[in-house]
Amino acid sequence: MIISSALLFVWFLQNKQTKAPEDLTIDAAITRINNKDFKKADFGESHVEFTDKSGNKFITTIGSDPIRETLLTNITEFNKANSTSPVETTEEPKSNGWGWLLLIQILPFLLIFGFLAFTLRQMQAGGNKALSFGKSKAKLLNNQQKRVTFKDVAGVQEAKEELQEIIEFLKDPQKFQKLGGKIPKGVLMVGPPGTGKTLLAKAVAGEANVPFFSISGSDFVEMFVGVGASRVRDLFDQGKKNAPCIIFIDEIDAVGRHRGAGLGGGHDEREQTLNQLLVEMDGFESNEGVILMASTNRPDVLDPALLRPGRFDRRVMVGRPDIKGREGILKVHTRKIPLDENVNINVIARGTPGFTGADLANLVNEAALNAARLDKKVVTMADFEVSKDKVMMGAERKSMVLSDEDKKLTAYHEAGHTLVGLKVPQADPVHKVSIIPRGMALGVTMQLPESDKHSHTKEYLTSQIAILMGGRIAEELFFGDANVTTGASNDIERATDLAQAMVCEYGMSELGPLTFGKKDEQIFLGREINQHRDYSEETAIKIDEQVNKIIAKQYGYAKELIESNSDALVRLAEALLEYETLGSVQIRRAVAGLPLENDDESPSSDDDGSPEESKNPFKKPILPPITGNNPATA
Repeated sequence: MIISSALLFVWFLQNKQTKAPEDLTIDAAITRINNKDFKKADFGESHVEFTDKSGNKFITTIGSDPIRETLLTNITEFNKANSTSPVETTEEPKSNGWGWLLLIQILPFLLIFGFLAFTLRQMQAGGNKALSFGKSKAKLLNNQQKRVTFKDVAGVQEAKEELQEIIEFLKDPQKFQKLGGKIPKGVLMVGPPGTGKTLLAKAVAGEANVPFFSISGSDFVEMFVGVGASRVRDLFDQGKKNAPCIIFIDEIDAVGRHRGAGLGGGHDEREQTLNQLLVEMDGFESNEGVILMASTNRPDVLDPALLRPGRFDRRVMVGRPDIKGREGILKVHTRKIPLDENVNINVIARGTPGFTGADLANLVNEAALNAARLDKKVVTMADFEVSKDKVMMGAERKSMVLSDEDKKLTAYHEAGHTLVGLKVPQADPVHKVSIIPRGMALGVTMQLPESDKHSHTKEYLTSQIAILMGGRIAEELFFGDANVTTGASNDIERATDLAQAMVCEYGMSELGPLTFGKKDEQIFLGREINQHRDYSEETAIKIDEQVNKIIAKQYGYAKELIESNSDALVRLAEALLEYETLGSVQIRRAVAGLPLENDDESPSSDDDGSPEESKNPFKKPILPPITGNNPATA
């Protein structure tokens, strides 16, 4: 298309700049020959082009051979009489006549016609072409694509069983229909990001021998009004033509949000699209054999009409995997990776509580990249440990050089976290402490829960607050109140959030089992725009008092622990300054005043992994919900 346009432009430019030859009759041509006006005559098959002494060109048409011979005779006689200024004559072969001239003349029009035909064909084609914006963008999975099966999915056994039943229904509907059962019309998969919802849908497509259409929730709505509803209709029309089939909508919250909550009101384009989706799922027309699957990590924003039975009959929870699930996921992702004999998948699984399937896939990939970077032939346990540190704490900032004073401050700060973590009750065991700068932190103290936790006691939460305060207290006691740093800002923020959650959400204060400040912000509005306060000013003062009381109590408790164990803290800080990173065994030996040269710690207290390769493993902690899964950082 670009080449055609360029040729057209050049052709028109040349035609515009070139002066057309002037027509000349035969008699006028003979007269001008005798007047010595011409210096050249080019004889073609049907014309003669004369060139005068000024370079101007003239065309004389010759319709028959006698006229041609007459002109040649006149020029020959003229040249005999005027040998000093003869007329030069040339004669073109007869085969190079009007055909080339005709082609040159019609070529631009052929290019224009071809360009218009190509454009029209593209506009009329399906998919996402110009005139098909009302057509569905759903992709039909074909047999040539790489298939994902349930063998490639691990860690979500209950979800697999729920979806396996739907596949069996599609393959053998009589098994269920003879007992009066009906195939579910819709399945909604709900869970945090990275837990494998989309992968499960791909596995269903690979297992079920029926057409599988996939589309994203954001593919429905565009700039044109009515496009979303049109695409929904077209999507279900395709489904009906290929029934029985499965339609999968990824991230359905992009189109299925609660109606009436947006700034656009009832005329919002998303609402029109959602209304059409509701009608297609369970309206007057039957969609027998069309199963709708969808995934979301925000079920709270979906419209209630979308979630009712008859539309989404089944809701499948896809949560974070437990230790067995993590082990299965790691085995799936390490199938094609050459592992060293010392790699213990069970150890890695136990050391990664709270990891999702996506986290574990990234962990394995980073380990393989690290082994390749070091020109290894197999991936070792040490590569997995480096990968954990990089994934969870960030890459080491090797270019960042800390002064001796900053290093000492960081060492005492992290030693404060660590010492309090060892002394408070119900706290997760301190597993690793480091003063190597990573990411945004100058140091990090890691805690490893002994098992997966799903709820937390009041004592556990208060212990977390004490641990968070340990860094600031160590700075204050050993360097003076005037030399405390901003390194504890994140610790203070997280401790305050946790104390507020204990008072306002968990009912763990003297105010009793009450909740304050309902989270009922509008679906399309952020918390900053719409905040709801359901308590009085007097109650707000009491809430602040309770938060301050919890923080002050744990601050005092942590300060008392550090003051009574100051010698142990000094030993721990000095060990950090010497070794920079300490494992759990080294931490206990430093506190006890024992030498640290040989740390034969394995990844777990009773594991059989290689001690040297798996030294100082990092395990992700599970902290209270209000603070997420971030480690206590400097």
